[in-house]
Amino acid sequence: MARFLGCAPKEVVFTSGGTEADNLAVLGAVRASTRPERHVVTTAIEHPAVLNACRQLERESVEVTYLRPERDGWVSPEAVRAAIRPDTVLVSVMHANNETGVIQAVGEIGRITRELAVLFHRDGVQAAGKIPFSVNNLGVDLYSISGHKLNAPKGVGALYVRKGLTLQPLQFGGRHENGRRAGTENVPAAIALGAAVAYREDEAKLFSQVRYRIERRVAAEIPHVMVNGWTAPRLPNTVNISFDGIEGESLVIALDLRGFAVSSGSACSSGAVEPSHVLIAMGLAPEQAKASLRFSVGLGNTVEQADALVDAIAASCVHLRRLSPVYV
Repeated sequence: MARFLGCAPKEVVFTSGGTEADNLAVLGAVRASTRPERHVVTTAIEHPAVLNACRQLERESVEVTYLRPERDGWVSPEAVRAAIRPDTVLVSVMHANNETGVIQAVGEIGRITRELAVLFHRDGVQAAGKIPFSVNNLGVDLYSISGHKLNAPKGVGALYVRKGLTLQPLQFGGRHENGRRAGTENVPAAIALGAAVAYREDEAKLFSQVRYRIERRVAAEIPHVMVNGWTAPRLPNTVNISFDGIEGESLVIALDLRGFAVSSGSACSSGAVEPSHVLIAMGLAPEQAKASLRFSVGLGNTVEQADALVDAIAASCVHLRRLSPVYV
C-alpha cells in the first residue's frame, strides 16, 4: 500500500472501508485541532461519507463551507482559496466524483493549502487505481481508499496520514495503527488490498475505450441525451448521461431485464427518492437529474459488451419514451 500511495508504511492506516477512512480523516483531523474557532471547506458534490461527517461537525459548532462546482462538475481551485479563512482547519475535496467521474484539480488545491498552512484531505475512493498519482504530487495530508473499488474484498480500506499529523481516533482501545485506530486489524483483508494494488495491469486504456464507445454511440444514436461533465477531465471508467423524458429508475429496470447493471446514482444512495445531490449542485433541474444514469466500466468489460449495452439503451429509450407523458 505504501508503494502504491508513494508514502512510508507508517503513514498507512488500515480501515473497514472508504467510509471509515473519510470519517477518520475529516472528524479526526478537525477534532484534534486546538483552535477555539474551527472552519472546514468542502464541496457540495462530495460522497455522503464526507458530507455527513461535515454535518456532524456542524452539530459540534464547527462552521462548514460547501462549495458548488461549475456546470461541468469541476470545482475551481481559486474558489477553494477564496473560501479559506484564518480559522480554517481542513479542506476536503474529492479526487474524482463517484457519479460523474469528473477529476478535480490535482495539485493546485494542494499547493494552495500548503501555502496557507491548512490540512488537505482527498477522498480517493473512485480515483485510486484508475489514474496514476502519488500523495506527494497531490499535496495531500490525508487520502482515503476503499478496497472493493480496487477489486479487493468489501470491508477493507486505507487512509494515508502524513507523518507528524495528529488525528483524534474514532474508536478507543489498544494502540493499534500507531494509536490512530484501535482494534485488531483485519489482516487477511489488508493482505488482499495490498495484493490488489500490486496487481496493476494497464486497465485504464481499455476502460477509456469502453467508456468512450458507450458515450459516443449514445450521443450519436439516441436523441435528446446529455453527457454530464463531458467538458471536464474524467475518470476512464465512468460516464453519467441524462435521457430527456425518461425516469431514470425505469431505465435501470429496463436494462436490468436485458442483463445490464447500471445505476441512477451512487451506490450509497440506493433507495433514495431524491434526485442526485451531485447533479443538482452542477445545475441540473430535478427532472434532468432523475433522468440520469451512471455507467461504470469494470475489470473484464469489453467493447463488444459496450455495443450490446448501447443497443439495449436505444431499444429501452424508444419504449419508455413512447409511454412517457412528458416526452414529445
